[in-house]
Amino acid sequence: MGEWKTYTVAELAAPGKHSLATGPFGSAIASRHFREAGVPVIRGGNLSVDVGTRLSDDGLVFISVEKANEFQRSVATEGDLVFTCWGTIGQVGIIDDKAVHGRYVVSNKQMKLTVDESIVRPLFMYYAMSSPEMISRVQGASIGSSVPGFNLTQLRSIILSVPSLSEQRAIVEVLGALDDKIALNERIRETSLLLANACYEAAGASGESMLIGELAELFDGPHATPHKTEAGPWFLSISSLKNGYLDLAESAHLSEEDFPRWTRRVQPEAGDVLFSYETRLGDAALMPPGVRSSLGRRMALLRSKSASISGALLLHAYLSPAFQEEIKRRTVYGATVDRLPLKEMPGWRIPLPAEGERERLSARLEALHASVMQTAAENRTLADLRDTLLPQLLSGKLQVRDAVRAVEEVV
Repeated sequence: MGEWKTYTVAELAAPGKHSLATGPFGSAIASRHFREAGVPVIRGGNLSVDVGTRLSDDGLVFISVEKANEFQRSVATEGDLVFTCWGTIGQVGIIDDKAVHGRYVVSNKQMKLTVDESIVRPLFMYYAMSSPEMISRVQGASIGSSVPGFNLTQLRSIILSVPSLSEQRAIVEVLGALDDKIALNERIRETSLLLANACYEAAGASGESMLIGELAELFDGPHATPHKTEAGPWFLSISSLKNGYLDLAESAHLSEEDFPRWTRRVQPEAGDVLFSYETRLGDAALMPPGVRSSLGRRMALLRSKSASISGALLLHAYLSPAFQEEIKRRTVYGATVDRLPLKEMPGWRIPLPAEGERERLSARLEALHASVMQTAAENRTLADLRDTLLPQLLSGKLQVRDAVRAVEEVV
């Protein structure tokens, strides 16, 4: 293993006056400047403390090219890193070769860094700034009384240990291999869900709608939150409902001691349709096998009573445009939160394909959702391995060849 040298972030910045910069001041970019297309603006919602999310294009807003040209110091291009300076500090992003756009402007609550690539590789820098230890350091140095802040002066003074460029490349290749496999699995999952939706739409609803109470049992979840733990059974969150897919990364854990109490009403089983009856109305997901969990707050589930209607078929009936309209029509709109009246739900009608079509369609949808669940489980393993290796590799405590052996066993 070669020698590691220490640098400040300022020393790792590329020569030039705009390599370390904040976004435009104040209201220089405001909603009145937003356009349907143009140069995208990176805001806090496009960044994450999750090392697996390098840059999210969800919710991007755009300004005109002419407006973007006013803020040359705040322009970020491929290889640049972006940090949040006000809000959810610790968030980091990178514009890599997978970014949708080639040029961005960072908002007034973000900072950008162009690294000196003769010393440090951009992706190595991204992993270093995304490590749990670094995020903890940044969040621990927070300034501001109401909104957490971390300014450019603080960013410039952060000290990092950096190996040779060749060793950086080896480290990045190991971690990148895991991220690439995770990304591939995500694409497989998205494709499987799209195919499942297409199969359901192609089958069509027959107009022979059924009462929910005739085809499924309805169970409500707990109305409180247990003490959350680092490990143990899952305490599901409505944030885990992702349009058909259950993303356990958004859920927490509860203790084995609390588990019986929180599953007194019902314990979710494979094939149950999980949904939210408050706030995230209309979203739902299929319960995967082999996951011990309790429903979270504001969650309920539907359990099919019919052999010809699988959980996957029931899920897609729930997510169908016709039933989503029914949900909107039946929603009780409140001053603080909107909700579904669960006691009335068994009397709602849900559209289904023709009776002779249901078993065939159920089998197709089950196969596609098996792929969704398999890739999700594999990604949890890959992400756990990456998060274990990352601090070990970036501190030099683990040699790359040992990490490679661990990665080869799962990729």
